[in-house]
Amino acid sequence: MTKSVSLYIDGAFVTSISKNWLTVADPATQEQVALVPCATPEELERAVSGAREAFASWGSTPLKTRLGFLIRFYELLRQEEGRLVQLLAQETGKVLADAKGELQRGMEAVEHALSLPALVLGESVLHGSVQLNSYLEPLGVCLGITPFNFPVMIPLWMFPLAIACGNTFILKPSEQDPLSTMAMVELTKEAGLPDGVLQVVHGGREQVEALISHPGVTAVSFVGSAPVARAIYRLAGVHGKRVQALAGAKNHAVVLPDAPRDETIRAIAGAGCGAAGQRCMAISVAILVGDQADDMAGQLRETMAELRPGLYDDPGASFGPLISPAARDRFRTLLASAPQEGATMLLDGSKATVGGYENGNWVGASLVDRVTDAMTVYREEVFGPLVCLMRAATLDEAIAIINRNPYGNGTAIFTASGGAAQRFCRHVDVGNVGVNVPIPVPLAFFSFTGRRGSFHGDLHACGKEAIRFYTQTKTITSRWLDEQSSGGSYLTHIGAPAS
Repeated sequence: MTKSVSLYIDGAFVTSISKNWLTVADPATQEQVALVPCATPEELERAVSGAREAFASWGSTPLKTRLGFLIRFYELLRQEEGRLVQLLAQETGKVLADAKGELQRGMEAVEHALSLPALVLGESVLHGSVQLNSYLEPLGVCLGITPFNFPVMIPLWMFPLAIACGNTFILKPSEQDPLSTMAMVELTKEAGLPDGVLQVVHGGREQVEALISHPGVTAVSFVGSAPVARAIYRLAGVHGKRVQALAGAKNHAVVLPDAPRDETIRAIAGAGCGAAGQRCMAISVAILVGDQADDMAGQLRETMAELRPGLYDDPGASFGPLISPAARDRFRTLLASAPQEGATMLLDGSKATVGGYENGNWVGASLVDRVTDAMTVYREEVFGPLVCLMRAATLDEAIAIINRNPYGNGTAIFTASGGAAQRFCRHVDVGNVGVNVPIPVPLAFFSFTGRRGSFHGDLHACGKEAIRFYTQTKTITSRWLDEQSSGGSYLTHIGAPAS
């Protein structure tokens, strides 16, 4: 029988009464593996009300107690790593190495949350007889809306730190692959998280808009596409919510002539095609600087031609299928537009298949040369295993290309020159920058700092900025008068001995 995905409300896994259910399909076969509900208005209300009720006690629970839960949760993640990685790989189509890497990066975020005591210390100063103290308090009910491409890591970026700070949390995972998310949620219950602190509901746009608009929700965290991020940012702003919305990307790698050739080529091929290109930090554009471009393009083509798609447990597969037929068809359409608009197709993976699994959402590694910023394949976020090649005469010209792009999520430079690297880091207008590192996703105790069209909000995900996002500052100014200056002890006024 097809599995029905549960809601998680007030510490119980419950079957939705919704009449609207969506199909969860295996991306390698298109077989139906589960049905996920679009939560009803009554179920959403139960989730928000339960989270608000739980906040009344959880927000005042000692920090040490809250972290005790996270310690137990972290240990369960370690114990169940093999099962979670297997489920994650099957559900998303990621090869096992990518799935394992996702879980490990998510667990780093839990480790960061465990360091909270040193990061939430307040401030204090004496000003004559006046004492000023400020400290951080939780916000209330926080909402997290997470994407299909990292159904374990992104929730772990959000709710562990939010609840460690004293908030309660409502999670709305992607409806395309909720199974690994729910398996992780089961571990929070096993770890002893009090009922109502974490709630999970499912659905689409209707459910998201209802939650954002709900007066009981205080803050909204989102990761997803650029159009949806803009819409969520606007709606949350109208309703006075604190919001961080991580959006789309078009990440460039600049290759200078002095870069170590073989290592750089392998890095770009992996960064462009790993996880089938379905990550917001994938390198989708390589800018080749100087007269090396033709040789570099030819060698990159040879390397990428050796990459092939396959099943999650195929040790020879470089990446898996795209998440859906719609994603596959969109990839094919964007790739086909490149030669039509004047680019040179060096490697066409649009018709790739995997034997015995012809119904899967397969595409192969693709490489397009002589791309310009006017072309559709450059202007759109492709979200597939495609690398576009551009040419530049100088480093400054390459920087100008990157800074003209509307997105500013990630970028990288490959060079042996420290001076060139410093110039690039100083002048490129992108939040996450790599020097000979193709995918510069920072460790969880640093903030993930997308810019421009890649981020909407003020405080970023992860690191110290996320702590600021999930807390608010209270400042107390106090002055205590002693017995002599006040004309007598206050104790005499409440019947206590004036000794």
